[in-house]
Amino acid sequence: MKNAIIMTLVLFISMMTLSSQAIETGDKTENKKVKTTDKKTMTISPEMKAAMVAKDNNSNTQPANVVDGLSTSERFVKYLHSGFIHIIPKGIDHILFVLGLFLSTIMFRKLVWQVTTFTLAHSISLGLAASGVISISADIIEPLIALSIAFVAFENIRNSEAGSSRLIMIFIFGLLHGLGFAFVLTEFGLPSNSFLTSLFAFNIGVEVGQLTVLALAGILLYSWSKKPSYRMFVQIPGSVLIGFVGLYWTIERLLNI
Repeated sequence: MKNAIIMTLVLFISMMTLSSQAIETGDKTENKKVKTTDKKTMTISPEMKAAMVAKDNNSNTQPANVVDGLSTSERFVKYLHSGFIHIIPKGIDHILFVLGLFLSTIMFRKLVWQVTTFTLAHSISLGLAASGVISISADIIEPLIALSIAFVAFENIRNSEAGSSRLIMIFIFGLLHGLGFAFVLTEFGLPSNSFLTSLFAFNIGVEVGQLTVLALAGILLYSWSKKPSYRMFVQIPGSVLIGFVGLYWTIERLLNI
């Protein structure tokens, strides 16, 4: 496991270097990309428009502060819903990571520890990013999130049961995913008059989405997980599929395909 951790750290540093180079060359071709990139059309609320205007005036990745005119309960429901739909159905990469955790063990206690560690980590980085304490480009974070999916999946193939040392890697990956969640908040901002409430509601929505994924997987596979054929027909094939998707996304995001 020590070798796996060292290998992952080397990959992490290498990808940080490659991503930094990509950012430098990307600045030179930014004007060309703007001309050729199609903009997605969507219906947005007045507060989201205000946040987007604020974001144009601020190159920071910190979520813009807006005044939404909602009551506390309405605002809580709004950001709770936003957090949930970022997992189901929009967060396919986060869904695959959670499923990778699910496939790593048939022991409920180990799964709880992994999910708890992941939750703690992404809550910390989401809070720091949303408050502007840290700011890292999506060109760096998104490929690393994809790589974390592949790593977890291929670890499942190598080991039928996750070891306790895996919690360290899950914590690191959780920090990355939290920064990914922060990019969603950057798109529409957080109300200046209720920053903590909205951030908390969004995070709860994310957790409800993740627990829903785990619950559905448990309902479908719990009985089979008790059989000897589970590893051959579920754990390994499922992890192979998740792993290759993660590798594909890593390459895709690095090359900006």
